[in-house]
Amino acid sequence: MADDFGFFSSSSESGALGEAEEDPAAAFLAQQESEMAGIENAEGFGMLAEGRPGNFQEQPDPVGFGDLVTTPVNGGLFPESDGYSVIAQADQLAQEPESIRKWREEQKKRLEELDAAAKVTEQEWREKAKKDLEEWHIRQNEQVEKTKASNRASDENFISEPKDDSPGSEWERVAHLCDFNPKSSKQSKDVSRMRSVLISLKQSPLAY
Repeated sequence: MADDFGFFSSSSESGALGEAEEDPAAAFLAQQESEMAGIENAEGFGMLAEGRPGNFQEQPDPVGFGDLVTTPVNGGLFPESDGYSVIAQADQLAQEPESIRKWREEQKKRLEELDAAAKVTEQEWREKAKKDLEEWHIRQNEQVEKTKASNRASDENFISEPKDDSPGSEWERVAHLCDFNPKSSKQSKDVSRMRSVLISLKQSPLAY
């Protein structure tokens, strides 16, 4: 029993001695950590003074301003204004080569000339079409008046001619009303067979 108590007592004493021996190392490590923290804080304030972000630990945002600041707008941190787009376009034009800028101006001028020429040509076609239509109406009216006059004259001649009611003269009167000249015929159908039948009936009428 004495040995057992002696064993536990010796173990506790050795543990206390071990902790006493480890205290200088722990103190040295704690001192080094505090010095490193001081150096890091000093570097963070120095970078902030030079305009660069310091190495700070992220702190909780109790109010919620972080969402307002870090929320991207239009694909970036801040909204893009029209002034920046105008400046960007001006820079792009300034960086454009002289040959491309000259070609662009010539192309724009050529397109404007083509548009103007197309408008002039369109106006000329409209005037020409209007004139042709008016001339067609005039010719058509003249042709209609001539046809009416010819038909009236034919009717008057037919009425004024003496009527021969003798047997066999019917086909002669019918043939007299027909135009047997193929060149003056305006019909699209072939009436040559009918014409030949009427001529044969005029020459040799049928006997009743």
